[in-house]
This record gives sequence, structure tokens and C-alpha cells, in this order.
Amino acid sequence: MSDKIYVQQMEFYGYHGVFPEENKLGQRFYVDVIIETNLRKAGVTDDLNETVNYAHIYDICQSIVEGKPFQLIEAVAEHIAEQILSAYATISSCTVKVTKPNPPIKGHYAYVAVEITRGR
Repeated sequence: MSDKIYVQQMEFYGYHGVFPEENKLGQRFYVDVIIETNLRKAGVTDDLNETVNYAHIYDICQSIVEGKPFQLIEAVAEHIAEQILSAYATISSCTVKVTKPNPPIKGHYAYVAVEITRGR
């Protein structure tokens, strides 16, 4: 499958992390999603019902990142992928990247992130 939908650099505020201050103070997270699905029918019919609703993808990501705290961003990514795949039977796979731009770890770096790909 070569058709892809990109929903990139969604920004949310969440309370994920292994340190107590992360769960209390929270921080920004960025989420990128790449969805593989057949877009031909949507392209031919110009019908939203024949594709993946980008606003719904945003809502799924927002509800998870801004919802229940997880210790690991790996768990955040896993739950996002699971929810997206559950919501749309037409999706063959999705890649989810969760970025934590300012984790409380010592050192100089741009950010930390995890990226997972899940499929059927």
C-alpha cells in the first residue's frame, strides 16, 4: 500500500513520565501519525466517509495524551495506535511518533521520542 495520510506535529499537554514532578506539573508532547490506507475511493468520490477523518485522529490523540497519565511515552504511542486501528477497519497500518521535547533528564539534546508502527 502506498497511500498515506499524515497528521503531524499535534501539540498537547500531558502528565506522562516516571518522575513525580512530571505527573504533577505536566509538559508538552508532540504526536505525529502516518496512516496507510487505500485512498482511491475517497479520491474518486470526494466523500469523507470513504477516508479517515483527520479531526477524529486528532481527537483520539488528544484524548490519550491529555488523559490518564502513563509512565512511558511508549505506552502513549501504543494506545494511540490501538485506538486508531480500532476506529477504522480500512487502515492497514499506522505509525505513531510521540515526542517529549523537554524531559527532565540531564544533558543537551533536541528531544526524546519513540516511533512505533502497528498493523493488522
